Amino acid sequence: MTALAPAAPPAPIPATAPPELRPYNAYVYAYPHKTAYRPLPERPALRDLWHGERKDALSLYLHIPFCEIRCGFCNLFTRIGAPDGLTGRYLDALERQAVAVREALGDDGPVSFANAAFGGGTPTFLTALELERLCDIAERRMGADLRAVPLSVETSPATATADRLAVLAERGATRVSIGVQSFLPDEARAAVRPQRRADVEAALGRIRDARVPVLNIDLIYGIDGQTPATWRTSLDAALAWRPEELYLYPLYVRPLTGLARRTALTDRAWDEQRLNLYRQGRDHLLAHGYEQVSMRMFRLAGTAPQGPDDHACQTDGMIGLGCGARSYTSALHYSFDYAVDMGEIRGIIDDYTATDDFTRAVHGRPTDGDEARRRHLLQSLLQAQGMPVADYRERFGADPHEHFPAELAAFAARGWLDEDGTGPLLRLSPEGLAHSDALGPELFSPAVRAAMAVYETK
Repeated sequence: MTALAPAAPPAPIPATAPPELRPYNAYVYAYPHKTAYRPLPERPALRDLWHGERKDALSLYLHIPFCEIRCGFCNLFTRIGAPDGLTGRYLDALERQAVAVREALGDDGPVSFANAAFGGGTPTFLTALELERLCDIAERRMGADLRAVPLSVETSPATATADRLAVLAERGATRVSIGVQSFLPDEARAAVRPQRRADVEAALGRIRDARVPVLNIDLIYGIDGQTPATWRTSLDAALAWRPEELYLYPLYVRPLTGLARRTALTDRAWDEQRLNLYRQGRDHLLAHGYEQVSMRMFRLAGTAPQGPDDHACQTDGMIGLGCGARSYTSALHYSFDYAVDMGEIRGIIDDYTATDDFTRAVHGRPTDGDEARRRHLLQSLLQAQGMPVADYRERFGADPHEHFPAELAAFAARGWLDEDGTGPLLRLSPEGLAHSDALGPELFSPAVRAAMAVYETK
């Protein structure tokens, strides 16, 4: 066994405070960011990529790129509606991809899945029969036992119908996540998410009737015209359902989205509004028996996790099926092309449904060496529980302060690290968690920053 390097003392804290960072730079839910991916000229074979990889605790993600509406803040890979037959053609392609991927995983070691998720888009845009087929693809083609592992599914108020939810519950769904965003119709319209509160409440009732173990409700703060009082109204409306999980998302306005053409908020005023509403929401949930898992995620005390938490897949592989899904090996993250513009998305979906050969990776970015260290630190640090320094040292042979002295010293100087980062557990302070969207991008490598900077949004 290789001897581990001795722990290095933390880097000295700078004598002068580091420059101010905006609290809402970017939501870091994966690293490297998808805008750093590029076409892979060698188009490596999946069989070669997965050979020798550990495959006994994989995550499985199936992506459905359809929604009934496109919310004004959404930059996800999704299109509005589906012409006749498109969902069937998409599932045909998804099945062809699943067959190719499962074959590429090979038999050089055990292949099993630790958790599964259906995301999008809105997976429940599919009919009940199509959802049955989606589950069949996961089980019969990929070999995932959906009734034996946590299965998370995203839905919307309009598509959370009793027949769809019955299929999901019977096939093993342990968590249903519904995007409500706001219980107030005026705020929902301001976010270009028109909905009636009665319809939202009815959907929540159907989810509870389906007896899926975990209900998650997504809320958004920072909507134009939102006040502490209206935010409290949405928080209390959500708490009335006693959901096992709640996600509180800051509103972002991104290029090519509906809100990008209509928001009038200034940067500094909006930052202050969102930060104040975040603290209000955090404190309100903590006072009502919830525990903070990350900046966004809150879990009712005593609730068992039903899938991987935010940023928690530092080491295990990921299999993503569908044209908006990403897959992770230890050395490469890969996917299909990415777009936000509706015309570009339609073209990518059409190309995907016409594809016969899914045996090669087409877009991606290497993640070995320094990038692996950055990813492990970033995704661990953004969890409220923090990162045991010994775990990092065991994996990479050195202390994180040796690899990232300037970054960790700057975080400590801002008061973002618990115990100034000197303890055995590298963990964010409450203010550090509040500034997760500023802290995360500071850990991006120069190469990833450069690739993101020249990415042309489409």
